[in-house]
Amino acid sequence: MVSGAGFTGLPGGVAVSHLTVYDWPAADGVRGGTPHMHLTCSEAYVVTGGRGAVQTLTTSGYEVTSLVPGTVAWFTPGTIHRLVNEEDLRITVVMQNSGLPEAGDAVLTLPPRYLADPGTYAAATAIPVGAPEEEQARVARARRDLALEGYRALREADGPEALAAFHRAAAALVRPRLAEWRERWRRGAEASATATGEQLARLEHGDADHLAEAVVRAEQPSAYGRFGMCGRLDVYSGPT
Repeated sequence: MVSGAGFTGLPGGVAVSHLTVYDWPAADGVRGGTPHMHLTCSEAYVVTGGRGAVQTLTTSGYEVTSLVPGTVAWFTPGTIHRLVNEEDLRITVVMQNSGLPEAGDAVLTLPPRYLADPGTYAAATAIPVGAPEEEQARVARARRDLALEGYRALREADGPEALAAFHRAAAALVRPRLAEWRERWRRGAEASATATGEQLARLEHGDADHLAEAVVRAEQPSAYGRFGMCGRLDVYSGPT
């Protein structure tokens, strides 16, 4: 049987990171991050400092949700979201399916010409590993601005077809990685849920042996200040 002690990730197979949202101004005068969409992962924001907002775009329309300390805001796959930094916005991000976002479960709202194939998309979005911090910042800001170009077109589109076309393009981009994603999900979120089911079954039969396998863990971030889509990230190692 799978036991709770056998799963090395956070409870429920989630991921946690600390985010300081970019304060770079964009062409529209708004400071903030890169609009993008997740395909299989819900995301939650626990606001720990500052203030700002998250702009969202779905088939239900465009919305703005205010973010202040104490706010918990979340959204499901298919939500295009853009973080806005009004004053030193800091967030603890809780992400479903630990390992999948790191494996590419996010597509930036680039103009359609950049979504034609994985190679073109990667060339426009990859942060150069090992490059000086100034160069990484330049690339992160340039891809943010490029994604805002596509985002504005989606917001201004007349009718649902532009958004539907973006959904189709995003799905096509990630299709080559789905086998890898499924394996990560199997080892993470699925394993965690399976362990709960098996623990319930044990308890129903009066078997409490799994309680003797209890463990306590703690860790510090494995990387600080990484250039993410929405800001600088302190991240933790995922499940092994």
